[in-house]
Amino acid sequence: MNSFQMRAEARRLMNTQMGMLILVLFVYGIMMSFANSVVVIGTLLLSGPLSLGLAKVLLKVLDEEKIGIEMLFSGFEDFSRSFVAGLLISLYVFLWSLLLIIPGIIAAFSYSMTFYIMEENPQFSAQEAMEASKRMMYGHKWRLFDLWFSFIGWFILCLLSFGIALIYVTPYFSTALTVFYADLKQLQSSPLS
Repeated sequence: MNSFQMRAEARRLMNTQMGMLILVLFVYGIMMSFANSVVVIGTLLLSGPLSLGLAKVLLKVLDEEKIGIEMLFSGFEDFSRSFVAGLLISLYVFLWSLLLIIPGIIAAFSYSMTFYIMEENPQFSAQEAMEASKRMMYGHKWRLFDLWFSFIGWFILCLLSFGIALIYVTPYFSTALTVFYADLKQLQSSPLS
C-alpha cells in the first residue's frame, strides 16, 4: 500500500468509531501531558503502559471491533513489560539523538512497531518485541517517513487552527500508522517479500 491508500483505509476504519476513538486519544493525550509535567519519572512510568493500551485500541479499530476507554489502561495489567519497553525505547532514541537528530529519528522509526508487536505477541519480552520491530522496519523506514510526510498539510492545519484540528487529525494519523503496521505484517508474511 502507498501512503494515499493507507490514509484512505485509515479514514474508513476510524469513521466507524470516531467518537470513542477521539475520547480514547483525548484521555491518552491528557495523561501523557500530565506525565510530562511530573518530570521524567512520570513520563517513564506512564508512557509504556499507555502506549501498549493504545496499541490494543488501535488494533481493535483495525479489526473493526468495538473499542472502549478501559482498553487504554490494559497496558497497566502488563506493567513491567510495557514499562521496560517504554524505558528502553526512550533511552535508545535519546542516545541516538545525541549523535544528531537524524539518527534519533531513524531509531524512533526502528522501534515504532514495538507496542503493536507486544500486544499481538504477549509471550515476547520487551527486548524481543523491539528486535522484532527493528527487523520489521528494515528497509521500510522511508515508507514510514513518506506516510508521516503525507500528513504535513494536516499538521500545518493543526497549527493554524490553534490545535482544534487535532480532534480529527490525531485519530486519523494514529489509525494510519496502525494500517501501516498491518501492511508491513502482510508484506513480511508474503512469500514474495
